[in-house]
Amino acid sequence: MTRTTGLLTATLLATTAMAPFAQAETLRWARAGDSLTLDPHAQNEGPTHTIAHQIYEPLLIRDMTGAFEPALATDWAPSPDDPNVWVFNLREGVTFHDGAAFDASDVVFSIERAQTEDSDMKELLTSIVEVRAPDPLTVEFVTDGPNPILPSNLTNLFIIDEDWARANDAVEVQDYEGGEETFAARNANGTGPYVLNSREPDVRTVMTRFEEYWGMDQFPLDVTEIVYTPIQNAATRVAALLSGEVDIIQDMPVQDLGRVAGTDGLDVRTAPQNRTIFFGMNMGAADIETDSVEGANPFADARVRQAMNMAINRDAIKQVVMRGQSQPAGMIAPPFVNGWTAELDATSTDVAAAKALMEEAGYGDGFSVQLDCPNDRYINDEGICQAVVGMMAQIGVTVNLEAMPKAQFFPLISNRTTNFYMLGWGVPTYDSEYIFNFLVHSAEGDRGSWNATGYSNPELDAMIQSLASETDLDARNDTIAAIWEVVQAETIYLPIHHQVLNWGVASNVAIEVDPEDQPKIKYIALN
Repeated sequence: MTRTTGLLTATLLATTAMAPFAQAETLRWARAGDSLTLDPHAQNEGPTHTIAHQIYEPLLIRDMTGAFEPALATDWAPSPDDPNVWVFNLREGVTFHDGAAFDASDVVFSIERAQTEDSDMKELLTSIVEVRAPDPLTVEFVTDGPNPILPSNLTNLFIIDEDWARANDAVEVQDYEGGEETFAARNANGTGPYVLNSREPDVRTVMTRFEEYWGMDQFPLDVTEIVYTPIQNAATRVAALLSGEVDIIQDMPVQDLGRVAGTDGLDVRTAPQNRTIFFGMNMGAADIETDSVEGANPFADARVRQAMNMAINRDAIKQVVMRGQSQPAGMIAPPFVNGWTAELDATSTDVAAAKALMEEAGYGDGFSVQLDCPNDRYINDEGICQAVVGMMAQIGVTVNLEAMPKAQFFPLISNRTTNFYMLGWGVPTYDSEYIFNFLVHSAEGDRGSWNATGYSNPELDAMIQSLASETDLDARNDTIAAIWEVVQAETIYLPIHHQVLNWGVASNVAIEVDPEDQPKIKYIALN
């Protein structure tokens, strides 16, 4: 439905080749960054999953309200014969884009693939000890104890065709952090509503409607072609929307909300996001290389972490940097999540008390340190980092900011080569266990893959692991609350805010804002 009203700015023309005119069913879509890879198990990252959701499918998804909705599975329930088994009944008549039939063997293969070392999805599957297929349309997940929330862990766990993977040497998950290039990283064969037509990383991805999709009669599927263009520059992204060269943009710059909302034919659509922005610090090393302190690590002192936390003026970031479009956060869980409380999420700023803590810790004269920050992943990410630089200076911490694209930034966390960094975290399971598994548990084995802080607490690890098999929900929630007490007391992270989503959308594109920031194009109706 693209409205083509002329040429795009020179900057956009330099980054992508635009088709001269689009047919009525083409949707042109842009956001700040691209998918990191097409391998559906290599990276647990929002924009990467967003593209994957158009091409691949999990067993179940969440709708715009957060409720479960069937996808490749039609229903699921614990086995009446064994509390350690979940039974999923699969959809009949589903085919992959190459025409191959989908069945339970593909699910078993995909789950086992996602459990391997290079998969960034393995933390979600730690309770699964076996996946089996008693027949072609049934899959059984055997867990190491009753797991009441297993389905929550599967909404971004995509299913690939086993035969296709084996034929194309794609059995192994791409080692993204190691810089590996694989067939599955550039090609795709899913059961989803759109087929990959062409892929130029960081330039353009084109997908066309899969006419044999099982859901053709269940979803609008008005869009027959998707042209996805990452546009890192915020002004260029907005210009593309205003000129009609694109129909929907994510990562709307907050300073342009009024301008877009006041333009005929365009809407700004808003919703709270299931994502928290925060900073992490390498507290586990005896010494760090990117600070000015010799022979010691200031982040290892809890008083320094507490002082830095107290120095951040989250209300000022909300008003000045975010133009009101954020919710100051005192914990690294958004209000959507089981375990969140208003008390834990409360914030305060006290520079005088922070200075006193710095003095008490022996850093009254301050120190300098490098801050690594993405500049194309979160809303105003570099602007937030710049604001925090100024706030840290008030307590004597001189911050040297290194901003970079997410493709260069995320490996710093995965490879543990950053000491002070920004991160954002969404919680697709809507449960605190997801946060704890990835961000709080010691970085070892199948857990803690995004914990670059060096924090390790065996007692806390055991409590986190117990959540996967605790069927008494009151007892489970008590454990979650106890874990949060430790996380807050230790100041493991410095929360900033919960994001607010703003999408710029052509008025005749009927789409609701997804709290996960994952547009699923099959739901779009064109008016």
